[in-house]
Amino acid sequence: MSLTKLHVKKGDTVVVLSGKDKGKQGKIITAMPKKAMVVVENINKVKRHSKPSMKTPQGGIVDKEMPLNVCKVQLICPACNKPTRIGHKKVDGKNVRVCKKCGEVVEQAK
Repeated sequence: MSLTKLHVKKGDTVVVLSGKDKGKQGKIITAMPKKAMVVVENINKVKRHSKPSMKTPQGGIVDKEMPLNVCKVQLICPACNKPTRIGHKKVDGKNVRVCKKCGEVVEQAK
């Protein structure tokens, strides 16, 4: 399996482009480059039934976020606050991500 270069990182704010959650925004919780998937908080939620165990003695129905394909999300630029594509540029000897709309450097959200 090959590693896919993702255009988004953990902590980025993204908007969903297609599917049942189209137009919703959220922060990336997990990025999975091997599967080209991302998990976005409060997006693509499903209900799962869990058996009682030592960790969860009650059991019951649990809401959890499922992965989305990375092609279904687009980064929201923190500077211009719009969904945008990403460009790459060298600044001070480092490769940085750049907003295609406003030209600002996209900082890694922590």
